[in-house]
Amino acid sequence: MRKHILYIFLWISAVGFSQTSMVRADIEISNIRIGEQFSYKIVINETENVILPKLELQGLEVIDSAKIDTINNKLIQKYILTGFDSGAYYIPQQQVFIKNQAYLTDSLLINVATVAIDTTQVKKYPIKSIKKEPLVFDDFKIYIYLLIAALLIIGFWIYWFVIRKRKTEEEEATYRALPPYEEAMYKLNELDEKLLWQNNKTKQYYSELTEIIRGYIERELKVPALEKTSDEIIETLKDFHDVKTIRTSQATIQKLKELFQEADLVKFAKSKPLALEIEEDRKDAEAIVGDLKPKIISKDDELE
Repeated sequence: MRKHILYIFLWISAVGFSQTSMVRADIEISNIRIGEQFSYKIVINETENVILPKLELQGLEVIDSAKIDTINNKLIQKYILTGFDSGAYYIPQQQVFIKNQAYLTDSLLINVATVAIDTTQVKKYPIKSIKKEPLVFDDFKIYIYLLIAALLIIGFWIYWFVIRKRKTEEEEATYRALPPYEEAMYKLNELDEKLLWQNNKTKQYYSELTEIIRGYIERELKVPALEKTSDEIIETLKDFHDVKTIRTSQATIQKLKELFQEADLVKFAKSKPLALEIEEDRKDAEAIVGDLKPKIISKDDELE
């Protein structure tokens, strides 16, 4: 009986030694600090028909796994592990298949300790304020655009209400310094230089042409011609002619009436006179200005 028991014990020991001799697990250190890395490797005394397990751990983490090495007819699988919580953790037995037969590694214990900090030796520094990032163009661009827009508006305002107004006042002062007839001739020459009707601006041309004549009548005959209609101006001139307060022929008044009618057709009926007709109207305007003058009252007329 004792012999049988001895044989069984020897058989179990042989099987255990066979398991241990075929696979083993090693760690380089069994005590680590939190976050400290260590190596764990599985050594297999066989190179063919070997299936390694997927490493599953609790409390420990796999940082990296190296490529399987083959050294002296052995396979070596190396892992880099670490732990982030203090405590004692087991790396459980790993089952390795060699030629369809399972072998187990030993389980290993790892102690993870916290790092002791001597607070008495730690230097204390004042709390620093938040450091501001350096300013870049994008931080200012909205203000730059607003400044440019404001400068443009101010520049336009200065031009429109100051420079342009001053220029207009200077032109008006120049006109006022001239006698009515010379002012009208000056403006007619300016109108010629604009080349309005030559550039298909016939409506503007006739507006300015009749405006010059109206302005002349207002200054020369003291009639508010700029505020009257064309028909009212003609009727006023006829009355002046009848009472002989102007030395103007009936033909000149008729010519002015026709010029006003032509201008109204261009401005309101979109009429397009020929170049020859426009040139004739320009000559008529100059002739009308030259003929529309107040009558000089002599002493004999006053006696009458």
